[in-house]
Amino acid sequence: MPTVDQIADDYVERLAALDPLAATSMGVPGHDHEAPDFSPDGAQARAALDAATLTALEAAPAASARDRLARDVMAERLILGRELFAAGEHLRDLNILASPMQRLRGAFDLMPAETEADWENIASRMEAAPGALQGMRASLEAGRGAGPTVAARQVRAAITQARTWAGSGGAGGSFFAGLLEKPGAPSEGALASRLRDAAATASVAYDAWADYLEAEYLPVARPDDGVGAERYPLRARVFTGLRLDLQETYAWGWEEVRRIRGEMAATADRILPGGGLSDAVQLLETDPARAIDGEEPFRRWMQDVQDRTIAELGGTHFEIPEPVRRVEAMIAPPGGALAMYYTGPSEDFSRPGRTWYPTGGRTRFPLWAELSVAYHEGVPGHHLQIAIARYQGDALTRYQRLLAGTSGYVEGWALYAERLMSELGYFENPDHYLGYLSSQGLRAARVVVDIGLHLGLQIPQDEPAHAGEVWRPEFALPFLRAHCFFPADMLASEVDRYLGWPGQAISYKVGERAWLRARANARSAAGDDFDLKAFHDRALAIGPMGLEQLEREMAAPGP
Repeated sequence: MPTVDQIADDYVERLAALDPLAATSMGVPGHDHEAPDFSPDGAQARAALDAATLTALEAAPAASARDRLARDVMAERLILGRELFAAGEHLRDLNILASPMQRLRGAFDLMPAETEADWENIASRMEAAPGALQGMRASLEAGRGAGPTVAARQVRAAITQARTWAGSGGAGGSFFAGLLEKPGAPSEGALASRLRDAAATASVAYDAWADYLEAEYLPVARPDDGVGAERYPLRARVFTGLRLDLQETYAWGWEEVRRIRGEMAATADRILPGGGLSDAVQLLETDPARAIDGEEPFRRWMQDVQDRTIAELGGTHFEIPEPVRRVEAMIAPPGGALAMYYTGPSEDFSRPGRTWYPTGGRTRFPLWAELSVAYHEGVPGHHLQIAIARYQGDALTRYQRLLAGTSGYVEGWALYAERLMSELGYFENPDHYLGYLSSQGLRAARVVVDIGLHLGLQIPQDEPAHAGEVWRPEFALPFLRAHCFFPADMLASEVDRYLGWPGQAISYKVGERAWLRARANARSAAGDDFDLKAFHDRALAIGPMGLEQLEREMAAPGP
């Protein structure tokens, strides 16, 4: 009978074969030249793997607390995956941020590009793009008669993205041709010729994909954006690992919005006494002394923030192993959503963790809101949590190190990390504190907007705008702009994101609430013996999981 570790190892290897993009993300070698089968048959094969693995887990002995935890982490995700498949969600998997077409394009950001073999892999994967997109088309076509179609808003956004990457969408050339401009790319010979042809193949494939979406799928796309009360609870469970009381969560979201709004007004008065919040933000956005000009100087500033924070927090508030101390700040390729993101290190740390900043064409960067974002995406946020999980070795199963967790756990930790830096005094400058509050305000507003839009809930009667009305998409952008002060184009992208990825947007604040509750419980149990560093080290050492399991595991006595 296989052990939990053997089952986890087998699952990682078999999933890597079925989903080569996941293999690239995890850093599992041998699949960088391939693309997944995004057709219904491919989804069926992945569902069959999940089912067989779940059966094996149910029979596996859990000889230790470690095995029991690892089994429970894996089983919870597989059960939810089974429910998603049964609901047919793979037949409408198209959105602005995290559907197969973005995963395929994004994989090239993570692929090594140093040796001739690396460039052979890049050529092979570009050549595989037409088949991968045809598989996605087959899934969308199968979904047309098997439940609701994708919302028209998401289809239109996907068309724009596809044409941008193909180089046919206006300014800028093909993303794939741009890959050949990397340092070290072959410039002559058979491989260089193959790469040019492969880049053209991938570009044409994305352009043809946009043509299909525009001509054939958009006319049957559903006009309404919300997914409704039937689909939303499952999606929220997938992203949080909790069975939420959505009405309570919606009301709590409003409480947080109002609390943060009041604190922002008080902080603005410290920046510009008597000027009001909008005037203070205008000052922060326009003062040359508070900004950096140029992409590369800004990237270097982001890198310096990461390096300095690692040096200051390591050994005091966290144990940071040497491989985890390397994180790279990057400028993101154009065409994607306009929110900063993080990609984790490869399994062997040969590829480091990276923070990615999409500039949206900007060349001037006011810094007041960027410090909080840097802490969220890098250290002590995503990079610290994800890289430490990968560093754990045999203390965690391979599944736990590479695949486990929920958005609530991961994003909740990153939002907790922002709050921790505030508690540690890193936002003493009121400019940066207002940036932190703006970040908190965005995440609180997400709870309200996401649940409100998808469930069709009413706006409270005492709100100044649209009091008593049912949420509509056109209300969302003005609401976000009133409660946080990120760039307008980024916030517009956020609205599309919420509507296309139901349940994910709430996971930040819901996850932070779970992490804060776990810390409060630990502090209460330990009394005067509570040690914050020990709490952090234990929390990160047990690895990622759903939030319900997190609270249960952190409530148990530590090792």
